[in-house]
Amino acid sequence: QVQLVESGGGLVQAGGSLRLSCAVSGRTFSSYTMGWFRQAPGKKREFVAAISWSGGNTYYADSVKGRFTISRHNAENTLYLEMNSLNPEDTAVYYCAATFGGRSTNYYEYPYWGQGTQVTVSS
Repeated sequence: QVQLVESGGGLVQAGGSLRLSCAVSGRTFSSYTMGWFRQAPGKKREFVAAISWSGGNTYYADSVKGRFTISRHNAENTLYLEMNSLNPEDTAVYYCAATFGGRSTNYYEYPYWGQGTQVTVSS
């Protein structure tokens, strides 16, 4: 029903920036909420940011607030995550996800997921 494909990951030096994209295809609805999650080796899947597809309301994890920006381009069905001031602790596989419900920071409440894109920050 909904397909998500992330891109833009790679290797970046500490203090640098990176922009992730998530192409959304299939049947989407205005009530959808889109989110970014990440998972580092040995760590639980962690909430990063979320945005309501129609309203544009955003929410960020404390660990990335002020450094990351989530946005969307509705006409192109694309979700973005602008990451600035990156540090090695940001190294993880980043996933985009979608849910029919409202804002959620819990990964298990998102039924649709992309394949993930690796972000590696070197010191």
